[in-house]
Amino acid sequence: MSFIVDASVVLAWLLPDERSEKAEAVVSRMVADRAHAPSLLLLEVGNSLLHAQRRTRISAATHTDLLDAFTALPLMLEPITAETMLAARTLAQRHTLSLYDACYLDLALSRGMPLATLDRRLAAAASAEGLVLIGHP
Repeated sequence: MSFIVDASVVLAWLLPDERSEKAEAVVSRMVADRAHAPSLLLLEVGNSLLHAQRRTRISAATHTDLLDAFTALPLMLEPITAETMLAARTLAQRHTLSLYDACYLDLALSRGMPLATLDRRLAAAASAEGLVLIGHP
């Protein structure tokens, strides 16, 4: 079954000091099931890896390797439209989320798909909206 995946899962799979079994299980599931994400995932993950390198959590070579691993993931990226942003804004206000996190929630709601997240606040909002969660404790 297709699902939505957020940056918390991808980063917990990529970054050596954040690796988790839950993230590994979700990424393994991407091979069998089609994973979707809003296109902002590219910027969130890319920016987080850049910050990790700047803070010397990872080397420049590791940064490049992790970007390669990330871009090789079997993901369907969905464009962010003005309509998406407006719907996400409503969700962000309702659940005290960032607009970024609300975009994942909106995509899951609009597609009727489960949401894979390790973010507690986003998971709580997804539960409140009646979504099935993947990967959350």
